[in-house]
Amino acid sequence: MGKKYLTGGAAVIVIAGLLLAGCGTEEKAREEAPLVRTQVVRMGGAGQPVSYSGEVRGRYESQLAFQVGGKIVRRAVELGSAVNPGDTLLEIDPKDISQAVAVSAAQVYSAESQLKLAENNLHRYRQLYEQAAVSRAQYEQYQNAYDAALAAARQASAQHAQTSNQLGYSVLRANGAGVISAVNAEVGQVVSAGQAVVTLVRDGEREVEIDVPENRGEELRKAGKISVNFWALPGVALAGKVREVAPMADKVSRTYKVRVSLPDCPPEVKLGMTATVTVTPPASGNGRSAYIPLAAVYQTGDSPCVWVVDKGAVVLRKVRLGAFGDGKVEVAEGLADGETIVTAGVHKLREGLKVRTGDGL
Repeated sequence: MGKKYLTGGAAVIVIAGLLLAGCGTEEKAREEAPLVRTQVVRMGGAGQPVSYSGEVRGRYESQLAFQVGGKIVRRAVELGSAVNPGDTLLEIDPKDISQAVAVSAAQVYSAESQLKLAENNLHRYRQLYEQAAVSRAQYEQYQNAYDAALAAARQASAQHAQTSNQLGYSVLRANGAGVISAVNAEVGQVVSAGQAVVTLVRDGEREVEIDVPENRGEELRKAGKISVNFWALPGVALAGKVREVAPMADKVSRTYKVRVSLPDCPPEVKLGMTATVTVTPPASGNGRSAYIPLAAVYQTGDSPCVWVVDKGAVVLRKVRLGAFGDGKVEVAEGLADGETIVTAGVHKLREGLKVRTGDGL
């Protein structure tokens, strides 16, 4: 009989203890195999697209100005007005110019009178010289007076034409069909010659102006594809082409102005619209590069690495990086197509650690 049996209460306690011990072991196992976010590597020839924000502009934009100074007395256009060639835009007070025209006209009359007198004197002295009544020196003196009067008449006539032109310059007219995109002067304002008062965007081609950092200039010139989307037109996507790159960077932003032309621009695209220009670099030579998130890179000393998931465990792999994109970086060497890498929390992993890869993370 020397056997001892546990009472009912003691047996329950022992079983509960075993269950708790089992749960603790399972929880510990789960803690040792953390859930990680992963991504499958896909090799491809095309580079990572880069996007730039821009504004729709006109291909030809003219900043119009008066060729003479004066006080503005009339403005015939508003912001956004459509104009045709020769339409009046603004006028300045022509009083002073009209007085200058009157003065120049009087000078022409005076010069013509002097020329007529000099011509008559020359005609009389030519007859006297031919009759040997006067010396050659006296005749040449009147010849010279006639030549001077003729030059003075021509000068006065040219000055009169110049002042007459200035009277015409008191009216600023459109030099082509288009739309007024800016008005920088108001009635009553005194402007100087050459001061831009109106900006006219001509009808025709449309472009998108973007600002590009200096390290992206060469990439933009060699772009394989440029697409343009518009915030106000979700269904419109156009192919663009780089037409112009500024030779110097902006002094403040240190970026380069780039004009992207839109050859097949529909009429729905209006001036000033916000546009997004997406630049896709050309295909690489070997086609064996991939883009991964920057968060996936684990730096050890001078060597960049990534964590590769192999048979449920992570393995540290050295890679060679290439170009950087928007939050991504190119991996030129070190990864193969179809491999799975960890893209978040890389600094909390260690070599050979078992991990769980959840779907949708």
